[in-house]
Amino acid sequence: MAFDIGGIKRTTNEVATQEKGNAKTESYFRKLRLRLKLGLLAAFLMPLAALSAYFHFQLDATLKESGRLHLSALAESQKNTIDLFLQERVVNIFRLFHSAEFSLSPSETDMDRCLRNLRQTSDAFIDVGFFDQEGVQIGYAGPFPYLHGKDYSREDWFKTIMTLNRNYYISDIYLGFRNKPHFTIAIKQMIGTKLYVMRATLDPDKFYMFLRNISRGKGVDSALINKKGYYQVVDPDMGKLLGKSKYLPSGNEPSGVEEITRNHDSILVAYAWLKEAPWVLVVSQPFSLAYAKMYRTRKIMIASTILIVAAIGFGIWIVTDRLVKRAQATVESREELQSQLLHVSKLALVGELAAGIAHEINNPLAIIGATIGVIRDLFDPQFNLPWTPKTIEQELTIIDSAVNRARSITQQLLNFSRKTPQRLISGNVNKILDDVVSGLMEKELEVADIRLIRDYDPELPEILLDPDQIGQVFFNIIKNAADAIEKSGTITLSTRRDNKTVRVTVTDTGSGMTSDQMKKIFLPFYTSKEVGKGTGLGLSVSLSIVESLGGNIEVQSMPGAGSSFTVVLPVSKSEEAKNGSS
Repeated sequence: MAFDIGGIKRTTNEVATQEKGNAKTESYFRKLRLRLKLGLLAAFLMPLAALSAYFHFQLDATLKESGRLHLSALAESQKNTIDLFLQERVVNIFRLFHSAEFSLSPSETDMDRCLRNLRQTSDAFIDVGFFDQEGVQIGYAGPFPYLHGKDYSREDWFKTIMTLNRNYYISDIYLGFRNKPHFTIAIKQMIGTKLYVMRATLDPDKFYMFLRNISRGKGVDSALINKKGYYQVVDPDMGKLLGKSKYLPSGNEPSGVEEITRNHDSILVAYAWLKEAPWVLVVSQPFSLAYAKMYRTRKIMIASTILIVAAIGFGIWIVTDRLVKRAQATVESREELQSQLLHVSKLALVGELAAGIAHEINNPLAIIGATIGVIRDLFDPQFNLPWTPKTIEQELTIIDSAVNRARSITQQLLNFSRKTPQRLISGNVNKILDDVVSGLMEKELEVADIRLIRDYDPELPEILLDPDQIGQVFFNIIKNAADAIEKSGTITLSTRRDNKTVRVTVTDTGSGMTSDQMKKIFLPFYTSKEVGKGTGLGLSVSLSIVESLGGNIEVQSMPGAGSSFTVVLPVSKSEEAKNGSS
């Protein structure tokens, strides 16, 4: 049976055959579209997700370490300031012995003058007293006149100063005869054959205000604790003066940083033992408060990354749809189909390289971030770090180098992924090979412990080819060779002229292939790699490119003995083209 459509007679069998062919084509491109989408998304998003998780945990570790260093430096700075304050008070009392008005039998006026001199240096002084070696206070000035003439020989501070090797002593806070919290700074001095003691008491409340004034940082709490664990200076919200502290650091180390839990909150605690008094300075700060801005910034970065990944994934989905539809519409044109598949292959390879590219770009970004942190620390007055314009210039030079490195990487990626029409020009195969392996690929091979050997024929003639497309062929073959090497190995690139052809051979020491695998390697979408690691288009597209130039690809391989791919390109076609143009 036959019928006429538009003046062309067609049999029922011909129509059925065409419809069957159309159905197969439609099914083929439907599967192609799905596989490309899933392959590209998996190849791009899976490594990126792994890298994001890695950097997330690294950021947590970095924040904690930064917090430890910051709080440790703060505790050390406050400790030095407190020691200096106590040293100054000791010197103030020492000067009383050497003043022109000093007398072994001081009058009330003399003692009042001593107290005024002390209070001019610090308002923390409460009173001042002068003692003979029996512990009797023979001179006094202050708000407790009944203490004049008191016997202090049984007081702990007096017994300690009399037996101590050094000539001054700073006591713990105690109540004493006045029944009010205070602490004593006592100085002993041998005059003639007798030992005398000058002591002054200080107000813990004024000392607490001094400690608050030198504290820096939002949410930072500071306290002083004696060796028995009792608060000497403390914020009322943290504890009670002379109350028992729940935390007492070890006395084996002069300073340190620890993480404790208080009311279900993680608290970072830094401690430093004073040199001038038997006290330990404890500085604490909650993580949630100290790094609220940093954590908020990290959340914004994570949200931004998710949006970017979603946008890229959506872009891949849309672009893949358009590419496959365009290829389906022009399926009769082999040249157009080859161009589309080549571009899809490039996109697939870009997806596979996404993890490497992200790592390469994150390295200079990490350098830039660390260098900026160094510059900020140099300008931060709390660290008191010396700096000069030359120091800043050196740090900026490091940033410039990292920026140039990132720019170079992105430029290579853009050049690789750009889609261009075929253009035949005379080119040197040796130079094209060098352009392919130089830069990013050579760096990847070095990191993977793969040695690259070049064995080029320097007398090779120039041949007619498309440099971009033949470079893509070499890239695919070398990339497959690198993937076939599991640990360390060697890839050898050799070029030779054989009669009327140029032969480019890529030999690897990888796992090799079986005879069944060799029969399928040029089939579209065939791949021996894991799911998401490759699309199976590389060698198929490469063979199409080489055949369009009048060449061929030869393969030799054995399981366990590596593989050898030889790209054979004609010389005569190039020479004829040159002669014809002349």
